[in-house]
Amino acid sequence: MKNQSVSNNLDWVCVFIFCTLVFLGWLNIYSSTVPTTGVETSIFDTTQYYGKQMIFIALSFPIIMLILFTDAKFYEKYASVIFIVSLLSLAGLFVIGKTIAGQRCWYGIGSFTLQPSEFAKAATSLALAKYLSDVQINLKTIEDQVKALLVAFLPVLLILPQPDPGSALIYSVFILVLHREGLPSWYLWVGFSAIFLFVMSLLFQPIYLTLAAAIIILLVYFRSRNINRNYIFSSILFMLISGFVFSVDYVFNNVFKQHHRDRFNILLGKSVDLKGIGYNTNQSEIAIGSGGWFGKGFLEGTQTKGGFVPEQHTDYIFTTVGEEWGFIGSFFVIALFLGLVLRILYLAEHQKTKFSRVYGYCVASILFIHTFVNVAMVLGIFPTIGVPLPFFSYGGSGLWGFTILLFIFLKMDANKVNEWGTT
Repeated sequence: MKNQSVSNNLDWVCVFIFCTLVFLGWLNIYSSTVPTTGVETSIFDTTQYYGKQMIFIALSFPIIMLILFTDAKFYEKYASVIFIVSLLSLAGLFVIGKTIAGQRCWYGIGSFTLQPSEFAKAATSLALAKYLSDVQINLKTIEDQVKALLVAFLPVLLILPQPDPGSALIYSVFILVLHREGLPSWYLWVGFSAIFLFVMSLLFQPIYLTLAAAIIILLVYFRSRNINRNYIFSSILFMLISGFVFSVDYVFNNVFKQHHRDRFNILLGKSVDLKGIGYNTNQSEIAIGSGGWFGKGFLEGTQTKGGFVPEQHTDYIFTTVGEEWGFIGSFFVIALFLGLVLRILYLAEHQKTKFSRVYGYCVASILFIHTFVNVAMVLGIFPTIGVPLPFFSYGGSGLWGFTILLFIFLKMDANKVNEWGTT
């Protein structure tokens, strides 16, 4: 095989968007955490969040170089090993993990912490791509479906008990990747239907939903043109729906933690707590709304400078964008994320191997759901569940995790295998 120069084949569109997002993210971290007391500080001041983030950004480049100078075949060959190591790192949290705010999600390394779930996304993507690239895999068969779903959701079994529902939610996006590779559509319909019924069960009495389901099923059954209408299937479907809606109340009150219940109740308008659990969301909405069309200007956000939005440098970093850059600036940032996702999908569709194509789908899907959920969260249309904004939110684990996720794919893309098997 002929080795082509990585720099010549690297997709510089993705690299440019990545660098732009990282730079803009740092600017907003700086704006949301710089002291307002008038004391002059350096941008390299490691006692401040923006100083630490500068170190994380600087350390990202050796990581990128290591990825780009590693043989692209390494990631496919050792995907299973990387996945197993990732699972072990998640399991190890229950033994030597550090607990912060009631969550055992980090390893303590001096004054820094490392969150393995951020790296597990890339590892799971590699493992899923490895499994699906097997020529004998057929997602139309139950056995292969179960195995693929096990690969995609095994990390969730280790992440949920930490508890970290935000990180666990991200793995649901792998269903879209599996669907693209042949998973039957009914999996998607079941998933969306379960979410819809769950929300409806929180708003309405189960008996009303059960009656509505019975009416709909009967209408579909009797209006069906298929002579061989299956009344057994219809009966089983009705029983499953009834059992699900009547179980929601128990799950909500006995499985969910109190702060999760409060967030759902506030989101659904069943309760108002602007000084308690709903404070963050209310303040983020005020900050974003106050930005207007063009924003108040860099370092001029009154909500930001006043410290009214808690955790503004992490999960709520987008509120700084909304307040200081306004609707235009917010639209520009979202457009950058959307452009990156679409570019990755475009590159994925032009891969020569199934492994790199599936991995590209995973990367695009993870970046999309992170961006969508985070922005929806700060706008108050999604519960607060602790999902960071890629390349923007403060934290070394998040930045490095997304960087590794992206640049492994860019390395694969730079080494596409052509029709004659050369690189």
